[in-house]
Amino acid sequence: MPESDLGRRRERLHPTVRTLGLVSLLNDLASEMIYPLLPAFVTGVLRGSPAALGLIEGVAEATASVVKVASGWLSDRVGQRKALVVLGYGVSAAVRPLTALATAVSHMLAIRVVDRIGKGVRSAPRDALVAAVTPRELRGRAFGFQRAMDHAGALLGPLVAALLLACGLGLRPLFALAALPGLLTVIVLVVAVRDAPPVRPTEPAPADASPPPPRSRGYRRYLAVLALFTLGNSSDAFLLLRAQQVGLSLAAIPLLWAFHHAVKSAASTWGGALSDRIGRRRAIQAGWIVYALAYLGFALATRPIHVWLLFALYSLYFALSEGAERALVADLTHVSTRGRSFGLYHAVPGVALLPASLLTGLLWQRFGAPVALGTGATLAAIAGLLLFVVPESPRATEQKGTALPA
Repeated sequence: MPESDLGRRRERLHPTVRTLGLVSLLNDLASEMIYPLLPAFVTGVLRGSPAALGLIEGVAEATASVVKVASGWLSDRVGQRKALVVLGYGVSAAVRPLTALATAVSHMLAIRVVDRIGKGVRSAPRDALVAAVTPRELRGRAFGFQRAMDHAGALLGPLVAALLLACGLGLRPLFALAALPGLLTVIVLVVAVRDAPPVRPTEPAPADASPPPPRSRGYRRYLAVLALFTLGNSSDAFLLLRAQQVGLSLAAIPLLWAFHHAVKSAASTWGGALSDRIGRRRAIQAGWIVYALAYLGFALATRPIHVWLLFALYSLYFALSEGAERALVADLTHVSTRGRSFGLYHAVPGVALLPASLLTGLLWQRFGAPVALGTGATLAAIAGLLLFVVPESPRATEQKGTALPA
């Protein structure tokens, strides 16, 4: 076989990665039929305040953070990932359409908490499964592809919502219809995704392997800097609320959200693959600096066109950082503890999101949107500079057996 064909064959993503991408697409199609309309639903229909919106999102993510750590630990303990991934997606698919029945802010809080718990159950085992079937040199691309498919679903969801709203459907019936793609998510996952072989942490490593330690200093430093960054990274619901403040209509909000995810979907595989070439830290730093510039722009925005341009810039932050961040976690941790390592990676921003969202909501109410969003930009810029204390991912040989043949 010619060398070029061998190279292309090695660069193909594992079927499990591609199928999990489809699962992410379907799940986010269901989720994003609802999410971009939540700020208007909570502050309008349910008559909640911006602080209540921040409380809902912050408590939901913080509660789910505990589940992320436990789920990652459990997936390492049992040595398998798929069952927990199915459970997590199933919980979210079942509870999310209940938004149609909410009549109080407390109802919305309960629904969001359970939905995010489902995300907590699935996130770490899913990422550990992607890492298990992907060689180190393709991890940025693999995680970038997974995020691209996630964002493709998040593109379709708002488009479906906008179409249904244009046809005269109300918010509550629209929320109920989100049950259909949620059901498809679980069916595809059960039928088409194959689990990785069980991990046996007690089995001695091969003599020629030199994996990084399970809790490397670089990994701990990265989590600390990530926590600081997340203090300035409040819920995207505030950006959608800002879009309405500067004159965007409710009917245009789903289209804006779809545009946001279209850019993310188009750029995420490229962004993840870029970290395979230039290094994880540089890619993440670039993404966080872009985030700071975007938030500063949202603080100063005065017209709807500003919001559209800023959401395009904001999308590049996700493309540059999401795949690179996950690949860095996989690079800095050992296969036998990768589930709990991804659990902590997902949990740290979740815990920090509660004070971040409360801080943004309170600053918004007391001083206005420019001060609240400008604070987020400042914290993100500081965190981007502090990333220099995080080492680049080691180039050590991956332990044998951690990447499966396609």
